[in-house]
Parts: sequence; C-alpha cells; structure tokens
Amino acid sequence: MREDPSGGGVTPSPSDRTAILTDYISPFPDQILDNVLENVLHYLTSRQDRNSASLVCKSWYRAEALTRSDLFIGNCYAVSPRRATERFRRVTAVTLKGKPRFADFNLMPPQWGAHFAPWVNCMGQRYRALEKVCLKRMSVKDDDLELLAHYFPLFKELVLVCCDGFGTSGLAVVANKCRKLRVLELIDDEVNDDDVDWISFFPVGETCLESLIFDCIEYPINFEALERLVERSPSLKKLRLNRYVSIGQLHRLMTRAPRLTHLGTGSFSPSENVAHGDQEPDYTSAFGACSRSLVCLSGFREIVPEYLPAIYSVCANITSLNFSYANITAEQFTPVIRCCHKLQIFWALDSIRDEGLQAVAATCKDLRELRVFPVDAREDSEGPVSDVGFRAISEGCRKLQSILYFCQRMTNEAVIAMSKNCPDLLVFRLCIMGRRRPDYITKEPMDEGFGAIVKNCKKLTRLAVSGLLTDRAFSYIGQYGKLVRTLSVAFAGDSDMALKYVLEGCPKLQKLEIRDSPFGDSALHSGLQHFYNMRFLWMSSCRLTRQACKEIAQQLPHLVVEVINGNVLEEVKDDFVDILYMYRSLEGPRADVPSFVNIL
Repeated sequence: MREDPSGGGVTPSPSDRTAILTDYISPFPDQILDNVLENVLHYLTSRQDRNSASLVCKSWYRAEALTRSDLFIGNCYAVSPRRATERFRRVTAVTLKGKPRFADFNLMPPQWGAHFAPWVNCMGQRYRALEKVCLKRMSVKDDDLELLAHYFPLFKELVLVCCDGFGTSGLAVVANKCRKLRVLELIDDEVNDDDVDWISFFPVGETCLESLIFDCIEYPINFEALERLVERSPSLKKLRLNRYVSIGQLHRLMTRAPRLTHLGTGSFSPSENVAHGDQEPDYTSAFGACSRSLVCLSGFREIVPEYLPAIYSVCANITSLNFSYANITAEQFTPVIRCCHKLQIFWALDSIRDEGLQAVAATCKDLRELRVFPVDAREDSEGPVSDVGFRAISEGCRKLQSILYFCQRMTNEAVIAMSKNCPDLLVFRLCIMGRRRPDYITKEPMDEGFGAIVKNCKKLTRLAVSGLLTDRAFSYIGQYGKLVRTLSVAFAGDSDMALKYVLEGCPKLQKLEIRDSPFGDSALHSGLQHFYNMRFLWMSSCRLTRQACKEIAQQLPHLVVEVINGNVLEEVKDDFVDILYMYRSLEGPRADVPSFVNIL
C-alpha cells in the first residue's frame, strides 16, 4: 500500500490491487447468470415450460422455484404442503385440485378426503403475500376460510369450484376480513346454510369487488344488502345471481351496475310477491343500457319465456351464452339465437331439440365451444336431440374446438362428418345415454365414428367415448390419439386388449377414467410401464381383483394404490375391487385415510 499524493487516502499497490480484484470477481459471473436467469424466467408463464426449465440443471431448478408466483397442483395428495411451500417460496396464487372428476357423478363416497386444512395451515406460515386461491373438488371448512382471512392481509381472490364442507359462516368471515377482496366466485359448490347473512358482512364503504358469483347457493339472500353492495362496488364487472333473485330485482341491480361484462340473471321470473296489475319495470331498457359492455350471459334458472325478448338487445354483442338451466322450446329459443352472430361459447338443454341446434348452426359461425345437457338423464328416455342436430353443428360451425353432447340416438356417419368438418377439435365428449347403444340406423358399433375423430382431429387432447364400442375403437385411439391427455370411458370395450391399446399407444395420456367396462387384471398389468407418467387412473365397476392391485402397488412403490368400497355401509364380500384410484405421489400414502379406503 502507498499514500495517495492527491490526499484521497491510501492507494493499493499493483499486487494488492490484483488480489482485491481476484477476490471480488470470483463469484461475480455466477451471480450475473443467476440474476439474468431469474429475470428471464419471470416472463415464462406456461406451467409446462416452467416444469421443463426446472429440469435443466440445479441452478435452473433453484431459479425457477424462486421466480414462480403461480402454483398449480393437480392432485392435493401428489405432494405434501410442506414440500411444496419449502420449494416455492414466493408464491402469490395457488390452484389446488382434490377429488377426481367422477366424484361429480356420485361415484365416490362422501368424506373421502381432499381436505384444505393442512394446506391453509402450511401456506399461512410461508405465503404471507398470498393473493389468490382457487380450489376444485376440495373439502373446505369454515375454520379454513377463517384462517385464510387471518393469515393473508393482501388476499384478493377466492374461487371455489365443486367444493363442499363450508357454509355462510365462513363466507361472512371472508367478506368481513379480506378488505382487499376483488373476486369471490362460488361455482357448483355445496354451501351450508348457517342462517348467517353473509352479504351484510362486506365492509361499509366502497369495495374493490370485480367479480361476485354465488348462483350455486340454494337459499334466499338478503337482497337489500346485495343491492347496497353492488351500488358501492364501482369496479364490479361479473355478477352471477342465484335463483332466489327475481327479474324485478335483477332490473334494480342492473341499473346500479351498467358496466357489467358477465351477468348471471338469477331466476328470470317475477317475484311471487308482485301484486297483480302492478307496473313492471322496463327490462328491455335495462339490458339495452348494458348492451355495449355485456359479453357473457347466463342464469335463467326458473325462466318465464315471455321475458326473453328483453335480452334481444344484448345478443348481438355477447360471445358466451349459457342456457343450461333454461328449459325452453325451439320456438322460444330461435328468436334469441338468431341475434347471436358473435357467439363463441354456447351451453344449452336438449329441450331446444335438433331444430334449435340447426338455428345455432345457421347463425353462430364463430362458435368454438358447445355443450348440450339432457333435461331427462334416464337411460330409457326419449332424447329430443340426435345426429341431426349434431351434424348441423358440424356443417355450420367449422371453427368448433370443444363439444360435449348428450343424446340418445347417434350414427357413425354424423360423427365422421364432425371429424371432417371440424378438424380443429381439442375436446370431443359424446355421451350416448343408454348402455352400449349402436348406430341407431345401421345397428353397427360406433367404432368407425370415434376412429374418425382421433384420426382426423389431430389436435385432440380430451376424449370421452360411449355407445356400443368394440376393441377396434380403442385400437384406433391407441394408433391415432397421440396427443390425448384425458380419456373417459363408460360401458365400452370387449376385452383387456382395448385398454392395452390405449395405454401402449397414447404417450401423452395423463388422466384415464373408466367405469362399467369389462377390463380386468391383464389390462391393468399392461400399464406398468406407463402409470408413472400419468396423473391418475380411475376404474370403477370393472373386473379387477384385489390381488392384481396389490401386485401393481408392489412393483410401483411411488404410486399410491387406493381400493375404495363404493358402498360404505356394506362389507367387501369377494376379491373383486369396487373402485380403484391410483395416482403418483412424492409423499407415499396419505394420513387421512377413511375406513372405506384401503391403501395397498
């Protein structure tokens, strides 16, 4: 060292300077690379891309975990809350799924599991900046919602889809304590009535609410409190009401929220308390005031068709129309749909018949998603929609990407036409009600129709099959369904070869759901090399034995093999398995196993 002659202090000698620079530069390149990598990964939003990035090397694994803000877990038992929160420490949004989809059809006993409690407790210690939670098919208690409101001071969005276990007490806590709440969406949930006026618990004064959905709540709400809430929520864009809100009350809400983009109308019928001869509001003007902003329309739960002309003024602008609760005829429906030239998403009941679907095909040339549900889901019912309406849709709506279609009568010819006219299909779910029904004209199996779908629709990722199907149909799926990720099978197939074709031929398969099909032990063993690559396998009312399930569990130790007794009141009397649910897990068997579940 030597003194700086300019009076600036001590100047290091050349040798000292070299030593200092060496000490400083050594870690610097790695630090720059880490900083650059983290900045780049912030722009990576796709889950698949992020998962791939985390597999490159250890530094990418660490950087990806540090930059992930949105955590998606497709099976709440695939990883423990502790493991997830220790790896991903800067998460602000969590999506968590619980029970498999067949639980929606009462095929899984209640109290199976998928509890949110361990997750909210663990996240409360790690994710203090959490802003959003989306739960699907989870068991949520009021205590869980109270902890959610307590732990996360910045919380903004709560979305519960097909969840149960909670009630109005928990909703009241969320409304009262989450002062930054922007989104509260309750979709197809089972909500308990605790006799608590939860809407009145929102804070007094202007709110941050942008979306409020509660159409699944099956009891009256405090309308005056709702009206005041809507009035002091200037940012509200989405509002879906339950069936206890009359069309007169809807009119009052619409005048206070004229900038809505998504509206669920409630009952769409007048209140029983309206006196005979009273002057009714001008519903047409109310909808007309929203005609420029409104793009999504749903509800119509107890519809009086005479009020439908009120919505004509908004039809020209909407892109999504949900009539899946509106039991209306083709004659009542056709004047509405003829105004919907921009429609991209349409759900309806089969009460609109083939004639209604023909009107859709003639008008909605930009349609991307169609769902047609049955009014009467009995197998022996006389379905009002058929191959006629199905084929009309394929000819008129050639941009179609997703279809769910319930019917009683279908032909191979109509399905083949769909495959040729709509080659961009990503989702094809055809549910021919009634077990093993053939082409109703030729009496042949539906093999060639479904074969054409997987052959001609090369982007297909989700497929549900039904009707009379032989092993040939499954050989087509294995041969051509290279991008299929989700496959649902009901009452189909001849032998174990059908399942073998699928497991060996569909490399992208993630979710396989099978019910009431003749697949047994040999079919199960054919998937040994594939189960680790799948999220889950569900088989109910098939021909599996407990011994075969044990062998799978022994050979694949990182796979959780659950054998479920579908009737919890009866003891298992033979070696055949009622329900098999297998899924991969980093944690092994879960701790909250009910008595009717046996983990092998």
